[in-house]
Amino acid sequence: MRISPSLISPALTLLYRAWIASLRFEDGGALGVIKNPADAGRPVLLAIWHSELFTLTGYGMTKLDGRLATVVSDSRDGEIIAQVLTSIGYGTARGSSTRGGLKAIIALKRHMDQGRIGVITVDGPRGPRHKAKDGAVYLAHKTGALLVPVRCRPARKHVFQRSWDRFELPMPFSRCPVFFGPPLEFEGDRPDADLLVSGRRRLEQALHDTLPPI
Repeated sequence: MRISPSLISPALTLLYRAWIASLRFEDGGALGVIKNPADAGRPVLLAIWHSELFTLTGYGMTKLDGRLATVVSDSRDGEIIAQVLTSIGYGTARGSSTRGGLKAIIALKRHMDQGRIGVITVDGPRGPRHKAKDGAVYLAHKTGALLVPVRCRPARKHVFQRSWDRFELPMPFSRCPVFFGPPLEFEGDRPDADLLVSGRRRLEQALHDTLPPI
């Protein structure tokens, strides 16, 4: 017998909040690259890698409470995640690149039209690792949003080497530096295949460049 997501998500929410509360986020005061244009009414879309979503979701909860919206899978596991995200202040757009992708992009655009800052794990939900899909670039074209690459580097973390994305779990009480790349802009709201390809390449390079060398 499957347990209802509504019975699981409250406990997961408490655990996640406690875990994130133990982390020490450091952004060097760079959050203005997101907040300033958003406060001025400019649509903003954050691009992250799937492997870093645990940490960066918590950073968003801590620093941008109630202002973010993100895409969540339409699966049963996605329902649990969606309930946790809703509990910590995120708006959710259901769907993925493999299931209900267009529906999710439309729903995320609706959140952004209402003033929320969008977030997309650009290589999710199943990879390939660090290969951007069309969604973020397409949505940046359609909304005129600034597309901001965001990375993190927890000082102590466990890396799940056998997962497709090499998922990163920050250890409790770790320092977690967060980095923002220069916002990317895309012109024209009708991107063709060539524009999407070139946009994906720009985004992949920008995400790579956002994380400083060790």
